[in-house]
Amino acid sequence: MFESFFPRPKQFLLSFALWALICVVGWYAMFSSLGGTLSLSGLVGFGFPEALSEPITDEARAAFEAASTAPQTFWVYQYMLLCYALFCGFWMYYAPHKWSRWSVLGSALIIFVTWFQVQLDVMINKWFGGFYDTIQVALGDATAVTQAEFFAYLITFFKIAMVAIFVAVLNAFFVSHYVFRWRTAMNDRYMEMWNRIRHIEGASQRVQEDTMRFASIMESLGVRFIDSIMTLIAFLPILWGLSSFVKVLPVVGEVPQALVFVAILWSVFGTTLLALAGLKLPGLEFRNQRVEAAYRKELVLGEDHADRAEPPTVNELFGHVRKNYFRLYLNYLYFNVARYGYLQAGAILPYVALGPTIVTAGFTLGVMNQILRAFGRVENSFQFLVNSWTTIVELMSIYKRLAAFEASIAGQELSGIEKEVQA
Repeated sequence: MFESFFPRPKQFLLSFALWALICVVGWYAMFSSLGGTLSLSGLVGFGFPEALSEPITDEARAAFEAASTAPQTFWVYQYMLLCYALFCGFWMYYAPHKWSRWSVLGSALIIFVTWFQVQLDVMINKWFGGFYDTIQVALGDATAVTQAEFFAYLITFFKIAMVAIFVAVLNAFFVSHYVFRWRTAMNDRYMEMWNRIRHIEGASQRVQEDTMRFASIMESLGVRFIDSIMTLIAFLPILWGLSSFVKVLPVVGEVPQALVFVAILWSVFGTTLLALAGLKLPGLEFRNQRVEAAYRKELVLGEDHADRAEPPTVNELFGHVRKNYFRLYLNYLYFNVARYGYLQAGAILPYVALGPTIVTAGFTLGVMNQILRAFGRVENSFQFLVNSWTTIVELMSIYKRLAAFEASIAGQELSGIEKEVQA
């Protein structure tokens, strides 16, 4: 599954995670403040402003920060480009692979574009703060905000949204091609050894259906996972800063960085709850595909052979299908009780956490909306497993089937669940 597409997949994926961690930590610990020294922004008209001299007034500090925004953004892109170039260049040279242009360079592009989309979301979150503060002022004083100022905010949102839509469409198009190349790599590998594997039970289903479903799930699940990581990296510092407005939690009392504390604990609780509730689901999904395959195979053989697909045999095979589906329905019953109950409780959780601050007028309407959006982004990132658990279960069952197929190709002993289903 992975060796057909990625160069030395275990080393590649582990080195990617380690390199990403090093780059993120390096940025916040050291490189973010070195833009004035290392950045090439001055060559293209984005030079950093001169350092402030004493005495420093609030107006001077605000002007300095505004003048530093574009050069600092340009410095971020330079830093990221260097990090990507070093990683991709190393793997293209260290482990040449037939599909490395897609697996290495394509992965880097997807991750970069996902990060860019998250930055657009950060801009929209900041826009909501100013927009709702303006609405609050306008509703309190009929002459405080002009129509030109109000519609200027809407035009700003429109510009950001148009960029976000354009990038999202192109990214979805590229990801579809990327994942189909992955499926092509798997298909090519199996076709090269087809004469050796064609007699393995369910070989045609593994090569055609399982690789197709693996690719389609990775297309959605993989991108969502990367988006969750990028969102967490971008919005956790924002939520950390906004937590300064929230000093007290209901029942608990005063807690430092309360919103971050609540988001992490609530997400850990939900992930643990659903992991326990859905513990049996991957195995049941795996068995379900096996009994469906056995039933389908008998019907296909019955199309060409009169002595196959007789009613007693078909009824027995369909009985296995019915039994496994009923077990699935029962397990999904209590899994969905836990899942939907948790998600509905999570919908009002931020308002509960903000309750003491709201009733004491601890922030403006714009700040509240920024907090709610940032809290939701961080919470959803931490809840990736919660929101994607059913898809992950399906992916795990497909992975089990393809892993068993690979074990059969290599002549290795099958896992316990494979022997159980065969028996």
